[in-house]
Amino acid sequence: MLDMLLRWYRRRFTDPQAVALLIILVVGFGVIYFFHNILAPLLVALVLAYLLEWPTSKLQSTGLSRGLAVGGVLIMFGGITALAALVVMPAAWQQGVNLLTDLPKMLNQFHDFAATLPARYPALMDAGIVDLMAENLRTRMMGFAESVVKYSMASLVGLFTLAIYLILVPLMVFFLLKDKKQMIYAFHRILPRNRGLAGKVWIEMNQQITNYIRGKVVEIVIVGVATYLVFWAMDLRYSLLLAVLVGISVVIPYIGAVIVTIPVFIVALFQWGVGPDFWTLFMAYLVVQGLDSNILVPFLFSEAVNLHPLVIILSVVIFGGLWGFWGVFFAIPLATLVKAVIHVWPDDLIAENLD
Repeated sequence: MLDMLLRWYRRRFTDPQAVALLIILVVGFGVIYFFHNILAPLLVALVLAYLLEWPTSKLQSTGLSRGLAVGGVLIMFGGITALAALVVMPAAWQQGVNLLTDLPKMLNQFHDFAATLPARYPALMDAGIVDLMAENLRTRMMGFAESVVKYSMASLVGLFTLAIYLILVPLMVFFLLKDKKQMIYAFHRILPRNRGLAGKVWIEMNQQITNYIRGKVVEIVIVGVATYLVFWAMDLRYSLLLAVLVGISVVIPYIGAVIVTIPVFIVALFQWGVGPDFWTLFMAYLVVQGLDSNILVPFLFSEAVNLHPLVIILSVVIFGGLWGFWGVFFAIPLATLVKAVIHVWPDDLIAENLD
């Protein structure tokens, strides 16, 4: 047994480049694990820098200096973001308030519907159990509504922090884009010299992360807009709010789609009941989800779809548990990173003859 472990160690860890790659990974994961809350503005800035690198390079290719190109892209991006926020967020917020206001009415409708089940199916349903379930659901939903209100009030305290982020993040994005080459050079100087394997992983992952962030933003917009058009055509209540939730849900592969489907179907059920309109919405919604998973995702994330769905789900659970939102957002790139490290890790029988 000991001899087998020694052979495994010699194959895997006698290469200085492999050791350097391991040190870089351990230090990087450790820093993010212990300081991810403090580094949140930097992570946001990095995501935006990756997203805006392509238009910056295109604008720079027209003859503008790097600084002017970065400034122009940031101004355009800021204008588009502000316009979207002013148009979408107030309406979505109002629909959320209306949903919380209508929640007691929905619960009463559910109670009335559930009260008819014992008469319809006496062998399967008991009136006492139905009343208990309805009361339990009412308590949980009202508790959820109170939690949302408390969180909204508490979030007002964080407005000052948000204001600071609104200043810090654009500045960091500007310098990350403007001084990209200098920062990469400075970062390389502090890395171990034997970093050939780390360089291979970096080249692959840099392109992967760029494609992933760009593709994820495109997927959020396309899925959100397509879902809103379906909900708007069907005249579904809270259509904009639900469409925003559906768009954001694509950040969490598989799991997000399942979670966000629940409020969509509940709202449709309370609005129309189990009727033709409900089933039409059901089919249209499934078509949007099917097009997203079978056409849009493979097109945008050709490398990511090579990962098994179970691997992606486990990555969401593991990295989400470690780093919260950022772990969930980068679950697929991190899973791809692990795959890339396994792919480049040396497996030749180095020092096989030492014994």
